[in-house]
Amino acid sequence: MIVVGAGLAGLAAAAEAAEAGRKVLLLDQEPEQSLGGQAWWSFGGLFMVDTPEQRRLRISDSLELAWQDWLGAAGFDRPEDDLPRQWARAYVEFAATEKRDWLRQMGHRIVPVIGWAERGSHLATGHGNTVPRFHISWGTGPGVVEPFERRVRAAADAGRLEFRFRHRVDAITSTGGVVDGVAGTVLEPSDVERGRPSSRTAAGQFELGAQAVIVTSGGIGGNHDLVRQAWPERLGTPPAHLLSGVPAHVDGRMIGITEQAGGQVINRDRMWHYVEGIANWDPVWPLHGIRILPGPSSLWLDATGSRLPVPLYPGFDTLGVLEYLRGTGYDYSWFILTKKIIAKEFALSGSEQNPDLTGRDRRAMITSRFGGQVPGPVQAFLDHGEDFVTAPTLPGLVGKMNKLTGGEPALDADLIGQEITARDRDAARPYGKDGQLTAIRGARAYLGDRFVRVAPPHRLLDPAAGPLIAVRLHVLTRKTLGGLHTDLSSRVLSAGGGPVPGLYAAGEAAGFGGGGMHGYRSLEGTFLGGCLFSGRVAGRAAAAAVS
Repeated sequence: MIVVGAGLAGLAAAAEAAEAGRKVLLLDQEPEQSLGGQAWWSFGGLFMVDTPEQRRLRISDSLELAWQDWLGAAGFDRPEDDLPRQWARAYVEFAATEKRDWLRQMGHRIVPVIGWAERGSHLATGHGNTVPRFHISWGTGPGVVEPFERRVRAAADAGRLEFRFRHRVDAITSTGGVVDGVAGTVLEPSDVERGRPSSRTAAGQFELGAQAVIVTSGGIGGNHDLVRQAWPERLGTPPAHLLSGVPAHVDGRMIGITEQAGGQVINRDRMWHYVEGIANWDPVWPLHGIRILPGPSSLWLDATGSRLPVPLYPGFDTLGVLEYLRGTGYDYSWFILTKKIIAKEFALSGSEQNPDLTGRDRRAMITSRFGGQVPGPVQAFLDHGEDFVTAPTLPGLVGKMNKLTGGEPALDADLIGQEITARDRDAARPYGKDGQLTAIRGARAYLGDRFVRVAPPHRLLDPAAGPLIAVRLHVLTRKTLGGLHTDLSSRVLSAGGGPVPGLYAAGEAAGFGGGGMHGYRSLEGTFLGGCLFSGRVAGRAAAAAVS
């Protein structure tokens, strides 16, 4: 069989199929050094339910609570959501039962403090995780990729799997309506570093036959034209300026090619983009952005200087903020915070931005996360990032903010000062009516957040907490939530509802299962896990279907 795409879903599918005794060709248009795809660059967060790590932190979780949260986030409301909903239920059950042990048997380990990256919209039945479920992999993204890379390389050593890098699939072939292989272009060799754009110069053609083809090529986040074409009206007009949270090769080509082979795409308008993107001062791919995983304390202003409405606080409702900000007519917003906040609350998404966790360096992790100083990668953005400005006083800070944007729209230091002064009065006493400060105090009730994630409430204008910092935030493309419509065996379905014989899909290309198991919104930590789960299903199902 052929697996198209050597990201996490492709590695999982190929490993399962090869270990079931099938001969596997694993194709990717990128060079070998990009094995693992987007997952390698990730923070390595995994959604899991009722784990020993949660229980040690006194987190009470259950399958029923996780399913309530999933439904509240997904908002399934379309006839075509039947299979995505079934995929979602199967995945939540997997996350609550065998997921942790399955990974652990392969050597995967978890950082002891569980994150709470997306708290939601303040309704128990609405979007967001009721309890912390963001299990950070020891080793971040590379720590997730490593066990599956080990498995496929072992299969290659045993003669059951063959890598075909620099093989770009241009067509899925079929005979008599049955998929029987792929055809495409051999690209010239490339020695570019992982994630950097590689050459598209052709060096030849290929045709390969197989009894089954599994498409695991990822989504569209690196192709801003496709992102804008699919942008839903409910989120307003698409931004004129976007940052990319994924490499340029996440281009959506294979989704269109699979459509041409008879597959159906559903929920194309469902997508997940972050609103806390900053331009990488040391970029790897074009328009390379990094997401801030913020604690709840930064004051969030839109481009005009107005504070975002309740409950749109940092780390609560990503798509709710995106919808609100698109209504302002501007492509950016602002955080205003203090050095005391940035030292404790700014985590940067990505393996390369977390060298202590990625390098599995316990001493460095303790120093970075508990030392009280600004972590090195964050300090690098303060020193070099184009979206960061600092000043000892608020008038000086607002002046630098206006200079950064060219003063259009012009921010009014007096009006912003009035908002901050009122907020600071509530911060200086143990109670008040500012909802964000109530949220901060609530977050600190969780031991994990109190220790490593949420700064004690304090006045933003307290000189002892300074200097003041402002961060310009952009929309950062990330995940395609819709995708190829698949049944519970990962078989790609046609527009008529029947399976396309011999054709399977998994990972982001399949909306992580079914063509969109997240519905309208995702719970944090479910993308990597969705790739693993759907890749495993596809590999096993395809292996069982072929001789």
